Amino acid sequence: MPPRWFATLDRLLVSEMHRWGIPLLRIALGLVFLWFGALKIFGASPVAELVRSTYAFLPYPWFLVLLGVWEVVIGIGLILKFALRFTLALLWLQMAGTFAAALFEPSLFFRAGNMLLLTTEGEFVLKNLVLVASGIVIGGYEVRPRG
Repeated sequence: MPPRWFATLDRLLVSEMHRWGIPLLRIALGLVFLWFGALKIFGASPVAELVRSTYAFLPYPWFLVLLGVWEVVIGIGLILKFALRFTLALLWLQMAGTFAAALFEPSLFFRAGNMLLLTTEGEFVLKNLVLVASGIVIGGYEVRPRG
């Protein structure tokens, strides 16, 4: 049986994680979107060429700038907890676009056509599942149902 102080410390830590976990997740996710979007706006994004080759049918560099602005809006909305329902809708639409990229140019994301063999770009897109899940958690805790 653990000592009493351990149980007290455990309760305190779990209580603080419960109190701060969702706000920290929201702000961290917001910073990621803000930062990545700003890099696109200022032409310094390491994924610019990936976006260009994947969405070659869209006007470049305007599409990259628009995508950057979109991500900055998501970031600001998350950080400021502003219009979260709308902000999360923008997030999920943006994420759908990243997953759609794998449909447009699968050779950029999967080696030898094998969906289990990811390229670096494939790993980059697959990690977006964590961003989607984070948005779902934030929405579940920070957005109140209507009606």
